[in-house]
Amino acid sequence: MPIQVYSEIAPLRRVLLHRPGLELEHLVPGSLERLLFDDIPYLRGAQSEHDSFAQILRDNGVEVCYLSKLTAEALAQKPSLKQEFIHDFIHASGSVALRYKDELTAYLEAIDDLHEMVLRTMAGIPFSELKLEHTETLTAMMHGKSDFALEPIPNLYFTRDPFASIGCGVALHHMYSETRRRETLYGSYILQYHPDYAGTPFYYTPDLPYSLEGGDVLNLSESVLAIGISQRTTPEAIEQLAVNMFRNPQSKVKTILALTIPSMRAFMHLDTVMTQVDVDKFVVHPVILSTLQIFALTMGEDGKLSSRPVNMNLDEALAHYMGLEKVTLIRCGGQDQIASQREQWNDGSNTLCIRPGVVIAYDRNYITNEILESYGITVLKIPSGELSRGRGGPRCMSMPLIREVNY
Repeated sequence: MPIQVYSEIAPLRRVLLHRPGLELEHLVPGSLERLLFDDIPYLRGAQSEHDSFAQILRDNGVEVCYLSKLTAEALAQKPSLKQEFIHDFIHASGSVALRYKDELTAYLEAIDDLHEMVLRTMAGIPFSELKLEHTETLTAMMHGKSDFALEPIPNLYFTRDPFASIGCGVALHHMYSETRRRETLYGSYILQYHPDYAGTPFYYTPDLPYSLEGGDVLNLSESVLAIGISQRTTPEAIEQLAVNMFRNPQSKVKTILALTIPSMRAFMHLDTVMTQVDVDKFVVHPVILSTLQIFALTMGEDGKLSSRPVNMNLDEALAHYMGLEKVTLIRCGGQDQIASQREQWNDGSNTLCIRPGVVIAYDRNYITNEILESYGITVLKIPSGELSRGRGGPRCMSMPLIREVNY
């Protein structure tokens, strides 16, 4: 079955994850800022926590698919795809990789196991693993053996961002940071060549010039999307996505709600400050409520895109566009401003709803979790000492591929 996601809360049946790998151990203090990390997670701890996350999903009837495995299965569909993927990957990896494209190509083509080859592209390749014929060049002398000819991609375990499942199609994104732009290649090959997903319609593609990331995209209903105007998603991208979707007969989306959030690392995506936890309930970081602006994008009868301000509070706007009598906003951290800031930073607002009223959340955000439970929400808690160092929670770490339609 291809992509099928029309909701944030319908029972989750298939999800895409990436188990953290050697790319985390290839983080060093000097590369943290460039690679968008604040700290270096302990790999074995992160893997153990991620395995707990995956097991809770399986225990609740969710099929777990892994990014590296699906990519390898896609590349296995015809012999030429391995070479095409290696070419595309190196050319998307920056000037150093291009300087050593022949050596990197030989290194990767020599790996017969496709899954292992995919994992190597994710982990990064240091100069020490390459066979360099000429070490007296200026480039070779300026790079030590501990430097990377192919940089690691440590953000991969946040599978939410490179593309977004929307209805029966996807938006394949132009990532905000250059260091994350290679991530879309894995999804691109899966969605074009994997037998389960080939033919998936694309509503957005990375060649478009405006940055758009999946953490900003929430499927409120079959016909309504919410998208954050954030540090990583621009209004130009939202307009382009709106035009593409409104004009595509396979899309059922008729309205996009664009929500402004502060452009800062702590609030990098909409889902770091707001996620849906039940039919009529959302958990939100209260600091956004006083400054939030909402705009509605629709297609006019003349075929032109129309945008207008929505002069309602967030709960009123959500209820109106979702066709509900009332929406309850549950505050991350409650009324305690210190707890609210701390738990939002640790992704207390970033829950993954696996069916109405049942969410997966980090155990460390105990205040928010207790508040959610007081509203009747079942909170399935996962350990988070290492995973949270990457600044992303359960929703960030998951890309729904199939949710039930009739439930």
